[in-house]
Amino acid sequence: MKLFLAGNTPGRWKEELVLLDKKLSNRRLASFAQLEIQRMDIVVELWKRIMSENKNKKVELFLDSGAYSALTQGKVIDLDEYIKFIEDNHDAIAVYANLDVIGDAEGTWKNQKLMEKRGLHPLPVFHAGEDLEYFYRYLGKYEYICLGGLVGGSNQQLTFWLDSLFEIICDTPDHLPKCKIHGFGLTALDLMLRYPWYSVDSTSWVLTGRHGAVLVPRFRGGKWKYDDQCYKVNVSNQNPTKIEEGKHISTYSIMERNIILKYLDEKKYKLGESEFKNVPETYKLMENERWNDKKADITDGIRQVEIILEPGISNKYQLRDEMNIMYFLDLESSLPEWPWSFESQTKVERLF
Repeated sequence: MKLFLAGNTPGRWKEELVLLDKKLSNRRLASFAQLEIQRMDIVVELWKRIMSENKNKKVELFLDSGAYSALTQGKVIDLDEYIKFIEDNHDAIAVYANLDVIGDAEGTWKNQKLMEKRGLHPLPVFHAGEDLEYFYRYLGKYEYICLGGLVGGSNQQLTFWLDSLFEIICDTPDHLPKCKIHGFGLTALDLMLRYPWYSVDSTSWVLTGRHGAVLVPRFRGGKWKYDDQCYKVNVSNQNPTKIEEGKHISTYSIMERNIILKYLDEKKYKLGESEFKNVPETYKLMENERWNDKKADITDGIRQVEIILEPGISNKYQLRDEMNIMYFLDLESSLPEWPWSFESQTKVERLF
């Protein structure tokens, strides 16, 4: 299974691509809708440099239209602009998806045909809840299909739908998939392991770090286990859970804390050390200092400053990002190679 790291923080595309380069994470999913509001020329040129400097390792960029993100932001993606971007940067893009129309399977199908008429070969996109007629239009005609609409629903709902769909995909004597399937925005490990995905993408590496946490595998029998749900460990000094017993590394039991520190040590990272002081709101931050509160929290003209004595995952989100990338790289290497068979343990009753 291929795992593409997706998602970015507004304004930090360049920084995060450098980070991916540093950790040699060789698969990245980018959203055209997000690239449009960033400096596309800088991002693409940087990605091309990453590719050229890592010729001994295949570096893959998966381009998604970002239709769902655009819809939630009230924006519209122009099909001609999307096509032109692909044409202008085809040498940097390993694979790209069709411009899907959320809630309109016929519109998505029409865009597929329009892009193909322009000489492109986009991956078709089928969404949860759409009429299966459209999935059958793709199955058998395309060797690589994307599944969308996997974000927001409960795991129980998604399991029911995915079981039904993968029974169709794997309707072969050996129950192996008839084609490659990509899962957009798939972050639940149980769903990742249940089905024979060819590839998936996840934003958890960046979202987890920005929320002040790192992903840590479970430790059993003297080994780190990646086939079970990982721990999401709150470590940031600014994380509000710091005051809740058992919700932050600072309030874990000694045994739990030692396991986390063992993982950090093996990955060559430190927890970090900071001290804090109260200052007037007019105070000018010095090197290795940052605000530990928000302007809205000012009381009597006093604010709190965090002084970073030793950089670590508790006081540097960049280091949390690095650790989370490493978790996903280790997870990917532990997953079975595609393809593998699928047969639902619980037969889904069909209405027709």
